[in-house]
Amino acid sequence: MVMENLENLPKTLEDFQYIKGAAQGELVRLKEEKVPIVGAYCTFFPQELPIAAGAVSVSLCSTSGETIGEAEKILPTNLCPLIKSSFGFAITNKCPYFFYSDLVVGETTCDGKKKMFEYLKEYKDVHVMQLPNMISKEAMALWKAEIIKMKEKIEDKFGRKISDEDLRRAVKIMNEYRSSIKDFYEIMKTDELPITGLELWHALNGANYYLYKEDVPTIMKNLKQEVLKNSKKITGKKRILITGCPIGAATEKIIEAVEQKDAIVVCYENCGGAKALDRNVDEDTDDIIQAMAEKYLNIGCACISPNDNRKELLGRLIKEYKVDGVVDMHLQTCTPFQSESHGIKTFVNSLGVPYVAVETDYSNNDVGQLNTRLEAFVEML
Repeated sequence: MVMENLENLPKTLEDFQYIKGAAQGELVRLKEEKVPIVGAYCTFFPQELPIAAGAVSVSLCSTSGETIGEAEKILPTNLCPLIKSSFGFAITNKCPYFFYSDLVVGETTCDGKKKMFEYLKEYKDVHVMQLPNMISKEAMALWKAEIIKMKEKIEDKFGRKISDEDLRRAVKIMNEYRSSIKDFYEIMKTDELPITGLELWHALNGANYYLYKEDVPTIMKNLKQEVLKNSKKITGKKRILITGCPIGAATEKIIEAVEQKDAIVVCYENCGGAKALDRNVDEDTDDIIQAMAEKYLNIGCACISPNDNRKELLGRLIKEYKVDGVVDMHLQTCTPFQSESHGIKTFVNSLGVPYVAVETDYSNNDVGQLNTRLEAFVEML
């Protein structure tokens, strides 16, 4: 399947900044053709499930402060801005992805989201996956059962039976999707860098909003060729890894603050970066749902305790990308990532790498403070 009005669009890095907006027109066509649309808020959601049912999966997390005022009429003011933004865009019908979704999927990653999903049921059919908060034999069995429940929900909702063959086809699509994006961002391993960290983020974020995952490998391959052909040949800058909470439009200020002078972001461990893309589903198995459960539950999110997978991934990335410093970005009142900060700092420092944690929200009130603090961090590297 090809997006008719986007098939010639994503050829350059600039194009990828506008994928999210351009895809909105395609949603209208999908609704007209009665193609099911499943909206999800988290990388723990196995996108293989809607793909196997012939549906399209879209991301619903909002990263703008535009609707936070409306959200705060219902939600507490001292709540994570990502939750307030997501809720605000949903209830004001300003998010076409939510508006056109036939089914919305939530997950129990934090208390704030769980309550948000309760309220969203007033607006949409919402299915919440009960995510375990640890990794164990029992937790894996629970998560497998939740994936089966999700599969059955999609089957019942859209009247489409998902076969084992359908799942394996979808797993192959998503594995190739993840591998192609991973292959693209590995261009930042070199000493001579072809693009900036902000440009890298625009490419990663744009790929996330491309509706047809089977088309992404070709798109990323072509983009990689274009980027290398027109390499900026950046050298002599401190190499920074960003970890922590999800980055979006409003928090690109973190990237800009890092790159304002003598540093460049070479890797993103957080959501939208390596965290969700590093591992694939094992295709050579008799139990494909078990393989899906193992892939997704092993995502190194701060909602999992202990979170050894995050440290393992960070250790590899620091070595492979020759990282000089780590920036841990926290959204205000995001307790899981804030609480995990000490352990991550201790781990990163044990590798001989400097670490700094910064807290922010979706406003521009702290831009000056962030610029000053991150400039000082880069100068001391």
